[in-house]
Amino acid sequence: MTTTENPLNYPFGGGGADDYVGLNPSPERTGLADGEPLVRVRLPYGGDAWVARRHEDVKVVLGDPRFSRAEAFGKDVPRSTPVIREDRSILDMDPPDHTRLRKLAAKAFTAKRVELLRPRVQQIVNTLIDEMIAKGAPADLMSSVSWPLPITVICEMLGVPYDDRKEFRGWTDAALALTAFTPAEIEKAQQNLTDYMSGLLEQRRENPQDDLLTALMQAKDNDDRLNADEIVQLAVALLIGGHETTANQFGNFVYSLFSHPDELAKLRANPDLLNSAVEELLRHTPLGASGGFVRIATEDIELGGTTVRAGEGVLVDLVAANRDPRRFDSPEELRLDRELVGHIAFGHGVHHCIGAQLARLELQVALGTVVRRFPDLSLAVDAQEVPWKHGRLVRGLQELPVTWSEVRE
Repeated sequence: MTTTENPLNYPFGGGGADDYVGLNPSPERTGLADGEPLVRVRLPYGGDAWVARRHEDVKVVLGDPRFSRAEAFGKDVPRSTPVIREDRSILDMDPPDHTRLRKLAAKAFTAKRVELLRPRVQQIVNTLIDEMIAKGAPADLMSSVSWPLPITVICEMLGVPYDDRKEFRGWTDAALALTAFTPAEIEKAQQNLTDYMSGLLEQRRENPQDDLLTALMQAKDNDDRLNADEIVQLAVALLIGGHETTANQFGNFVYSLFSHPDELAKLRANPDLLNSAVEELLRHTPLGASGGFVRIATEDIELGGTTVRAGEGVLVDLVAANRDPRRFDSPEELRLDRELVGHIAFGHGVHHCIGAQLARLELQVALGTVVRRFPDLSLAVDAQEVPWKHGRLVRGLQELPVTWSEVRE
């Protein structure tokens, strides 16, 4: 059993801050939940922290305001990234500041408003797939569909020029790096994103448009314009969150289905399983490749049979929580027809992903269309040859080479 005197290196795996093989969680992620609900670990930077792994404990950490994100901002706290953030974003806030900012964007991401986007998302997917078919097999599904879909959608919502995608994609990739870029390159990318979004928002001040950037620029709180830096960082967070995770996770989903051919066959035979399939894939498919964001206990708190002292950091392991056998039957199995409730792939509490409904919509449309139009889609290379990205906060594929012989309309 680990103790405060004998912490484990985290993230688990022993190969560095982002050690993983494909979509396989390291054995330690699934081997400690019973005997050690709370695990003492050592992060690459900032020292030691606790990791909550059980589903119930993770929800407490994410939902209890005594575990503070604001207390971690700008400090040398336990973390996976070498850079200490200096630009305060919505992810670094607690209520009421967090609530004040989140409500500005929340209206654009309600389930009702997002559902209105379905025809446009379907149109985008159809166009991307038509272009991929026209170029012929084999093709890279990541560059053909996974990346351009969410980038197009979030650009249209925010009012960000799609033609700038190469620049902000590159900056985002570096800004979310652990070891793939140097600390100086990470900080430069973060500054580039801030400067870029500041420029776009200033344009909206002079020339308002019918988009979310204009709405943010014009937003007022108690008749006083909100802090300009807060608006800029909120817009940056929406741009990054609006494409990075969804793009990576769609590729992960397709790769996972190739790795579970019986489940893929089940979905092909029964398209009505699509929505439940997306939820099960969200639960089962690991996304995070790092320790995530630490929260600081503001007072002594009992958690998982352990006392977390005031000032100590706590991380949550969403992969372990979503595979907690106390919460899910045979959690290591991927079952697309699982009657699933309660996964926390999008987090929980006040920091629950604001774009969760949009991500669901994009994943449903993209996955459903790919499965329908390519009844025999398969990997164009051996599974072991598919290249993965490393050194980032999230796991994802560099490329996903696919091939097909039959196409449906």
